[in-house]
Amino acid sequence: MLIVISPAKSLDYKTSPVTTTYTMPDMLDESEKILPKLRKMKPKQLSELMGISASLGQLNYDRFQTWHQPFTPENAKQAVLAFSGDVFQGLEAPSMSEEQLLKLQSKLRILSGLYGVLRPLDLMQPYRLEMGTKIKIQRSADLYAFWKNKITPKVQEAIDESGSKVLINLASNEYYKSIDTKKLDAEIITPQFKDMKNGQYKMISFFAKKARGLMTRFIVENDIDNVNDLQAFDAEGYVYNPRLSKVGNPVFTRG
Repeated sequence: MLIVISPAKSLDYKTSPVTTTYTMPDMLDESEKILPKLRKMKPKQLSELMGISASLGQLNYDRFQTWHQPFTPENAKQAVLAFSGDVFQGLEAPSMSEEQLLKLQSKLRILSGLYGVLRPLDLMQPYRLEMGTKIKIQRSADLYAFWKNKITPKVQEAIDESGSKVLINLASNEYYKSIDTKKLDAEIITPQFKDMKNGQYKMISFFAKKARGLMTRFIVENDIDNVNDLQAFDAEGYVYNPRLSKVGNPVFTRG
């Protein structure tokens, strides 16, 4: 069983990593093909491209200028410990044991606009580049065109190595679209998380993102390999809702 999630915009490079174990990203040669285009852009251009503030435009300009290989524990950090957005707050990787982090390494992949596919313990230098960013890279019209035929075989390889032909899609639509699912040999399960609001169950972005992290942790902590066992997920008040669920699309509700 393999899980895919999205990266986060929020990063934490101030807190010391809880492990000295690390691996190197597999697709840095591809990342190197994207960087020249980004380095040519001025801070204002980056702000306009990404729809971010002037200060964030300057921050990411500086990041792209200083990004360099080789990656070391001194200039980079393990991806699952560097990302700190909603999904990663639910996952709480810094509180995991070394054994759990190693299990996570085999069960989880993080999709990325700059790195393609990251394993949890892959070293990562700070960046911001969402998969949906409208930017041409070499002959590719956008990042989807650049990455899709590279990301898809990497995901399939990880599924094969997991020993179970199941992909748990806990990524956002923006990132999930970077996988050519028609070429995957896997059963795809896409859980949904909904909260009661105004008398109806609705997907509320903040809560749903955190729940994706909570489910990732649940799978690792409980050594889940059977799709039906996902129904036992009950973190922070969520329960499996058979009435709203469909084949391949289990729904968890609360409230």
